[in-house]
Amino acid sequence: MIIDAYNTTQDVRGRSDYLTGARPGQAPPPYTPFDPKRILDRMDAAGVDMAMVCSLAQRIENDFIAGLVKSHPDRLFGFGQVMPQADDALDEITRIRDLGLSGLKLHPSLHGYHVADHGLLDPVFARCAELGLPVLINALDDAFCAPLAIEEIAKGFPEVPTIIAHMGAVWNVPEAIIVAERNPHIYLETSATLVSDVKRAYARLGPSQILLGSEWPGSDFDLERMKIAKAVPDEADRALVEGGNMARLLGLPA
Repeated sequence: MIIDAYNTTQDVRGRSDYLTGARPGQAPPPYTPFDPKRILDRMDAAGVDMAMVCSLAQRIENDFIAGLVKSHPDRLFGFGQVMPQADDALDEITRIRDLGLSGLKLHPSLHGYHVADHGLLDPVFARCAELGLPVLINALDDAFCAPLAIEEIAKGFPEVPTIIAHMGAVWNVPEAIIVAERNPHIYLETSATLVSDVKRAYARLGPSQILLGSEWPGSDFDLERMKIAKAVPDEADRALVEGGNMARLLGLPA
Protein backbone atom coordinates (compact mmCIF):
# COMPACT_ATOMS: atom_id res chain seq x y z
CA MET A 1 0.00 0.00 0.00
CA ILE A 2 1.06 3.57 -0.71
CA ILE A 3 0.13 5.62 2.36
CA ASP A 4 0.71 9.36 2.51
CA ALA A 5 1.38 10.57 6.06
CA TYR A 6 0.44 14.26 5.97
CA ASN A 7 -2.14 16.32 4.09
CA THR A 8 -4.39 19.22 4.99
CA THR A 9 -7.97 20.18 4.35
CA GLN A 10 -10.06 22.86 5.96
CA ASP A 11 -13.70 23.78 6.23
CA VAL A 12 -12.86 27.41 5.45
CA ARG A 13 -15.75 29.81 5.89
CA GLY A 14 -14.07 32.97 4.65
CA ARG A 15 -12.59 34.04 7.98
CA SER A 16 -8.93 34.21 7.00
CA ASP A 17 -7.06 35.93 4.18
CA TYR A 18 -4.24 33.44 4.82
CA LEU A 19 -6.49 30.47 4.09
CA THR A 20 -8.73 31.96 1.39
CA GLY A 21 -6.16 33.98 -0.57
CA ALA A 22 -8.34 37.10 -0.45
CA ARG A 23 -6.61 40.48 -0.83
CA PRO A 24 -6.86 42.96 2.07
CA GLY A 25 -10.27 44.61 1.94
CA GLN A 26 -11.55 42.13 -0.63
CA ALA A 27 -14.66 40.16 0.20
CA PRO A 28 -13.75 36.52 0.86
CA PRO A 29 -15.01 33.90 -1.57
CA PRO A 30 -18.37 32.39 -0.67
CA TYR A 31 -18.28 29.33 1.54
CA THR A 32 -18.62 26.00 -0.24
CA PRO A 33 -18.26 22.63 1.50
CA PHE A 34 -15.01 20.79 0.89
CA ASP A 35 -15.34 18.28 -1.95
CA PRO A 36 -13.39 15.08 -1.12
CA LYS A 37 -13.19 14.34 -4.84
CA ARG A 38 -10.44 16.97 -5.04
CA ILE A 39 -8.03 14.93 -2.96
CA LEU A 40 -9.23 11.48 -4.04
CA ASP A 41 -8.70 12.27 -7.74
CA ARG A 42 -5.13 13.39 -7.07
CA MET A 43 -4.47 10.29 -4.97
CA ASP A 44 -5.75 8.10 -7.81
CA ALA A 45 -3.57 9.90 -10.36
CA ALA A 46 -0.47 9.21 -8.25
CA GLY A 47 -1.32 5.66 -7.19
CA VAL A 48 -1.79 6.57 -3.52
CA ASP A 49 -4.01 4.11 -1.66
CA MET A 50 -4.57 5.99 1.59
CA ALA A 51 -3.82 9.50 2.83
CA MET A 52 -3.86 11.21 6.18
CA VAL A 53 -5.98 14.37 6.44
CA CYS A 54 -5.88 17.00 9.16
CA SER A 55 -6.98 20.60 9.41
CA LEU A 56 -4.80 23.62 8.68
CA ALA A 57 -7.45 26.03 9.91
CA GLN A 58 -6.92 28.22 12.97
CA ARG A 59 -9.90 26.75 14.75
CA ILE A 60 -10.22 23.10 15.71
CA GLU A 61 -12.16 21.05 13.13
CA ASN A 62 -12.19 17.52 14.49
CA ASP A 63 -15.80 16.79 13.54
CA PHE A 64 -15.16 17.95 9.98
CA ILE A 65 -12.09 15.69 9.66
CA ALA A 66 -13.95 12.77 11.23
CA GLY A 67 -16.75 13.23 8.72
CA LEU A 68 -14.33 13.02 5.79
CA VAL A 69 -12.80 9.85 7.17
CA LYS A 70 -16.18 8.28 7.87
CA SER A 71 -17.25 8.97 4.29
CA HIS A 72 -14.09 7.39 2.82
CA PRO A 73 -12.68 4.99 5.42
CA ASP A 74 -10.78 2.93 2.88
CA ARG A 75 -8.96 5.97 1.46
CA LEU A 76 -8.60 8.57 4.22
CA PHE A 77 -7.50 8.49 7.84
CA GLY A 78 -7.48 11.53 10.07
CA PHE A 79 -5.47 13.25 12.77
CA GLY A 80 -7.39 15.54 15.10
CA GLN A 81 -6.14 18.69 16.79
CA VAL A 82 -6.31 20.36 20.18
CA MET A 83 -4.96 23.52 21.72
CA PRO A 84 -3.04 22.10 24.71
CA GLN A 85 -3.75 25.22 26.75
CA ALA A 86 -7.52 24.68 26.46
CA ASP A 87 -9.28 23.44 29.60
CA ASP A 88 -10.86 20.55 27.72
CA ALA A 89 -7.74 19.51 25.74
CA LEU A 90 -7.36 16.08 27.33
CA ASP A 91 -11.07 15.30 27.03
CA GLU A 92 -10.92 16.36 23.38
CA ILE A 93 -8.03 13.96 22.73
CA THR A 94 -10.20 11.15 24.07
CA ARG A 95 -13.04 12.34 21.85
CA ILE A 96 -10.66 12.35 18.86
CA ARG A 97 -10.03 8.66 19.47
CA ASP A 98 -13.75 8.03 19.92
CA LEU A 99 -14.48 9.81 16.62
CA GLY A 100 -12.35 7.21 14.86
CA LEU A 101 -9.38 9.47 14.16
CA SER A 102 -5.95 7.86 14.13
CA GLY A 103 -3.67 10.41 15.78
CA LEU A 104 -3.12 13.92 17.07
CA LYS A 105 -1.65 16.86 15.16
CA LEU A 106 -0.07 19.74 17.07
CA HIS A 107 0.63 23.15 15.51
CA PRO A 108 2.47 25.18 18.18
CA SER A 109 3.12 28.32 16.13
CA LEU A 110 -0.46 28.53 14.85
CA HIS A 111 -1.99 27.97 18.28
CA GLY A 112 0.46 29.99 20.36
CA TYR A 113 2.66 27.81 22.56
CA HIS A 114 6.18 26.39 22.66
CA VAL A 115 6.49 22.65 22.18
CA ALA A 116 9.07 22.21 24.97
CA ASP A 117 6.53 23.27 27.60
CA HIS A 118 6.30 20.26 29.90
CA GLY A 119 3.33 21.67 31.77
CA LEU A 120 1.31 21.81 28.55
CA LEU A 121 2.66 18.88 26.58
CA ASP A 122 3.41 16.17 29.14
CA PRO A 123 -0.31 15.65 29.88
CA VAL A 124 -1.07 15.62 26.15
CA PHE A 125 1.55 12.97 25.43
CA ALA A 126 0.48 10.95 28.47
CA ARG A 127 -3.12 10.88 27.20
CA CYS A 128 -1.91 9.84 23.72
CA ALA A 129 0.15 7.07 25.31
CA GLU A 130 -2.93 5.89 27.19
CA LEU A 131 -5.04 5.88 24.02
CA GLY A 132 -2.40 4.54 21.62
CA LEU A 133 -2.36 7.66 19.42
CA PRO A 134 0.70 8.84 17.48
CA VAL A 135 1.50 12.57 17.51
CA LEU A 136 2.47 14.67 14.47
CA ILE A 137 4.00 18.10 15.10
CA ASN A 138 4.14 20.75 12.41
CA ALA A 139 7.80 21.80 12.37
CA LEU A 140 8.40 23.86 9.25
CA ASP A 141 11.58 25.77 10.23
CA ASP A 142 9.74 27.00 13.28
CA ALA A 143 11.16 28.52 16.47
CA PHE A 144 8.13 27.29 18.41
CA CYS A 145 8.87 23.64 17.65
CA ALA A 146 12.48 23.07 16.63
CA PRO A 147 13.40 19.36 16.57
CA LEU A 148 15.48 19.56 19.77
CA ALA A 149 12.47 21.06 21.54
CA ILE A 150 10.27 18.25 20.22
CA GLU A 151 12.82 15.76 21.55
CA GLU A 152 12.66 17.37 24.99
CA ILE A 153 9.03 16.24 25.32
CA ALA A 154 9.01 13.11 23.13
CA LYS A 155 11.99 11.44 24.82
CA GLY A 156 9.88 11.00 27.95
CA PHE A 157 7.20 9.09 26.04
CA PRO A 158 8.96 6.41 23.95
CA GLU A 159 5.63 4.56 23.61
CA VAL A 160 4.17 7.49 21.60
CA PRO A 161 5.28 7.50 17.93
CA THR A 162 6.16 11.15 17.25
CA ILE A 163 6.30 12.51 13.71
CA ILE A 164 8.30 15.65 12.88
CA ALA A 165 6.38 17.08 9.93
CA HIS A 166 8.55 18.55 7.15
CA MET A 167 11.69 17.16 8.85
CA GLY A 168 12.22 20.64 10.31
CA ALA A 169 12.80 22.10 6.84
CA VAL A 170 14.50 24.28 5.82
CA TRP A 171 17.25 25.03 8.34
CA ASN A 172 16.44 22.46 11.00
CA VAL A 173 16.74 19.28 8.91
CA PRO A 174 20.18 18.32 10.32
CA GLU A 175 18.79 18.76 13.83
CA ALA A 176 15.76 16.60 13.01
CA ILE A 177 18.00 13.81 11.72
CA ILE A 178 20.07 13.91 14.91
CA VAL A 179 16.92 13.72 17.02
CA ALA A 180 15.58 10.76 15.04
CA GLU A 181 18.94 8.97 15.34
CA ARG A 182 18.73 9.23 19.11
CA ASN A 183 15.05 8.27 19.39
CA PRO A 184 13.75 5.28 17.41
CA HIS A 185 10.13 6.31 18.10
CA ILE A 186 10.60 9.67 16.30
CA TYR A 187 9.82 9.73 12.57
CA LEU A 188 10.59 12.26 9.84
CA GLU A 189 7.84 13.22 7.38
CA THR A 190 9.07 14.45 4.01
CA SER A 191 6.69 17.14 2.70
CA ALA A 192 8.25 20.55 1.90
CA THR A 193 11.75 19.03 1.94
CA LEU A 194 14.44 18.88 -0.73
CA VAL A 195 15.51 15.67 -2.42
CA SER A 196 18.90 16.19 -0.77
CA ASP A 197 17.21 16.36 2.66
CA VAL A 198 15.57 12.98 2.16
CA LYS A 199 18.80 11.50 0.79
CA ARG A 200 20.65 12.71 3.88
CA ALA A 201 18.04 11.28 6.24
CA TYR A 202 18.04 7.95 4.37
CA ALA A 203 21.83 7.74 4.50
CA ARG A 204 21.88 8.34 8.27
CA LEU A 205 18.71 6.56 9.41
CA GLY A 206 17.90 3.97 6.78
CA PRO A 207 14.26 3.69 5.67
CA SER A 208 12.44 2.76 8.87
CA GLN A 209 11.94 6.25 10.35
CA ILE A 210 11.01 8.15 7.18
CA LEU A 211 7.41 8.75 6.10
CA LEU A 212 6.24 9.91 2.67
CA GLY A 213 4.12 13.03 3.01
CA SER A 214 2.77 15.50 0.46
CA GLU A 215 0.91 18.17 2.45
CA TRP A 216 -1.59 18.31 -0.37
CA PRO A 217 -2.80 20.78 -1.64
CA GLY A 218 0.45 22.62 -0.97
CA SER A 219 2.20 20.01 -3.08
CA ASP A 220 0.90 17.01 -4.99
CA PHE A 221 1.14 13.28 -4.49
CA ASP A 222 2.85 12.52 -7.80
CA LEU A 223 5.57 15.12 -7.19
CA GLU A 224 6.31 13.81 -3.71
CA ARG A 225 6.45 10.21 -4.91
CA MET A 226 8.96 11.23 -7.59
CA LYS A 227 11.07 12.89 -4.88
CA ILE A 228 11.08 9.71 -2.79
CA ALA A 229 11.95 7.62 -5.85
CA LYS A 230 15.01 9.83 -6.45
CA ALA A 231 16.10 9.78 -2.82
CA VAL A 232 15.41 6.11 -1.98
CA PRO A 233 16.35 3.96 -4.99
CA ASP A 234 16.05 0.58 -3.24
CA GLU A 235 12.55 -0.76 -3.87
CA ALA A 236 12.16 -2.57 -0.55
CA ASP A 237 13.33 0.48 1.39
CA ARG A 238 11.09 2.75 -0.67
CA ALA A 239 8.11 0.53 0.11
CA LEU A 240 8.67 1.22 3.81
CA VAL A 241 8.95 4.97 3.29
CA GLU A 242 5.91 5.10 1.00
CA GLY A 243 3.59 3.16 3.24
CA GLY A 244 5.02 0.29 5.23
CA ASN A 245 6.16 2.45 8.13
CA MET A 246 2.87 4.31 8.38
CA ALA A 247 0.90 1.08 8.11
CA ARG A 248 2.87 -0.26 11.07
CA LEU A 249 2.14 2.84 13.15
CA LEU A 250 -1.57 2.58 12.36
CA GLY A 251 -1.80 -1.17 12.74
CA LEU A 252 -2.76 -1.62 9.09
CA PRO A 253 -1.66 -4.36 6.67
CA ALA A 254 1.18 -2.99 4.54
